[in-house]
Amino acid sequence: MRHFDFSPLHRSTVGFDRLFTMLDSLGQPDQAQTYPPYNIERTGENAYRITMAVAGFDEGELSVEARENTLTIKGEKSEEKGEENQFLHRGIAKRAFERRFQLADHVEIRAASLKNGLLHVDLVREIPEAAKPRRIAIASVSSQPKQIEAQNA
Repeated sequence: MRHFDFSPLHRSTVGFDRLFTMLDSLGQPDQAQTYPPYNIERTGENAYRITMAVAGFDEGELSVEARENTLTIKGEKSEEKGEENQFLHRGIAKRAFERRFQLADHVEIRAASLKNGLLHVDLVREIPEAAKPRRIAIASVSSQPKQIEAQNA
């Protein structure tokens, strides 16, 4: 497998740090977490929804936490007492997980709901008025040069 060295490009750029980090990770073996599977949907102009398949978990075993620009979803499966069945095949995962999502600036979590084994987290991007672009009127200046007039006393 080839390894590409992007370090000279890192020194000559400002503000593209994340882009080059992602490019570096493309050459690495896939170590990305695949459990639990999730979708990210755009539901409106500034509205998004993260849907995560968490079959077998109930509300008490899941936590959704937002800190700064990071959304963290955790699932801890509690051990069931008295479960002494002998499994011939166990395909339903009961393992704990933690999934982190990096949120853009001004993104807020509106709601989280669990229905039919799917956890839905609704997000809204609201830009404050102070951060929105403003249109500034341009004053017109007369193209005629000003003339000096003499006054007789």
